[in-house]
Amino acid sequence: MHKGQIDFITLGCSKNLVDAERVMRQLEAAGWRCVHDAEEPKGEICIINTCGFIGDAKEESIRMILQMAERKKHGRLRKLIVMGCLSERYRAELEKELPEVDEYYGKFDFMQLVELLSRQPSEVSHQNTGCQDFERHLTTPSHYAYLKISEGCDRFCSYCAIPLITGRHTSRPKEEILEEVRWLVSQGVKELNVIAQDLSSYGTDLSRQPSEISHQRGDGRHLLPELIDEMAQIEGVEWIRLHYAYPTDFPEGLLDVMAKHPNVCKYLDIALQHCTDHMLGLMRRHITRAEQDALIRKIREKVPGICIRTTLMVGHPGETEEDFEELKAWVKEMRFDRMGAFAYSDEEGTYANRHYQDDIPQEVKEARLNELMAVQQQISGELMAQKTGTVQRVIIDREEGDYYIGRTQYDSPEVDCEVLISRQESEVSIQTGDFVDVHITKAEEFDLYGTIC
Repeated sequence: MHKGQIDFITLGCSKNLVDAERVMRQLEAAGWRCVHDAEEPKGEICIINTCGFIGDAKEESIRMILQMAERKKHGRLRKLIVMGCLSERYRAELEKELPEVDEYYGKFDFMQLVELLSRQPSEVSHQNTGCQDFERHLTTPSHYAYLKISEGCDRFCSYCAIPLITGRHTSRPKEEILEEVRWLVSQGVKELNVIAQDLSSYGTDLSRQPSEISHQRGDGRHLLPELIDEMAQIEGVEWIRLHYAYPTDFPEGLLDVMAKHPNVCKYLDIALQHCTDHMLGLMRRHITRAEQDALIRKIREKVPGICIRTTLMVGHPGETEEDFEELKAWVKEMRFDRMGAFAYSDEEGTYANRHYQDDIPQEVKEARLNELMAVQQQISGELMAQKTGTVQRVIIDREEGDYYIGRTQYDSPEVDCEVLISRQESEVSIQTGDFVDVHITKAEEFDLYGTIC
């Protein structure tokens, strides 16, 4: 029985998106019609999946709640529900300040809202619906999906609120993940973007028998190499891409797996944050400049041609002009294929908030950020120019205007570069989700242009 429409609004990262997709799948099994990120929400119920990572994200979440609360005030919305990181961290304050919201859920109890919106809990039991916990309403194009393999983080970097929101690192069982991969493939997914707050720690909290490609660490063992190795052998998995590895105690066996399997993309997203020993110490990264540089060299040696994406921070308390100048010089030396950066945000409850003074003016933070990104923009342009004349395997994401828009294995959806292929010059019919070989004819700083071979 059709119960009506629920509008989902997801803010923040792809990990949040996976949570929303799980809830949507269960609600649809219970008879609701779920619409994701509609331009004009028209449902009688709205569920906002919030982000609480940094100040700007929190402000965006609050603005969206207020916007939907206004819609409810004018009778265009019957029920407003908030879930996710912001309500996990600030539920008591939100309930007091925003009573217009009917229900608040956090990061770990959000599946209860399925029962709330069903007449009886039995209506959404897995036995009745046939849905597994990991099944989702995919909001991405049908050929790719995000795959979350763990939740939480044990690193406690000085500036980061993630452990305060998500709690300690908890890995999902390997067999459950592999079962989800097989289900995703059955839904037409070809590309898996593996995500977690900390990929490097996957498996260190699980008890497993030793295996040839596992790596010992303390009481726990890294199981990421083993997981990716088995995932790559599942029929129908065309691309696996890895996001959000941590450099300290990196599972180096993963590099052998990446070199071994052609369907494991030569791509690694590993947040490095800074380069000077002074700043790495203040940030509580538990790694030195020499160790970090050695890891980057090893990654590039063991996986030739790998694309390294990293994230850096400027304006952390204690960052001197000398630190910043060394960071710029290091970026020029390392020549990262992909790089993002952000200015330090003082987050309450973090080590930096409790022990340091946020004494770098915001205008200095912004100036450093702009200067660093200008350095990377030039590097990106030079590296992209080297692709001219090469042939790249490209997956087609969409049609837009006169172009087919796709990506290489070195590009993650929504955050990296794209390949534009003229539809008029194409002599073959291309469908979204197709893989095609493309001859690169032109390069810009963040886009490539080409023709189908």
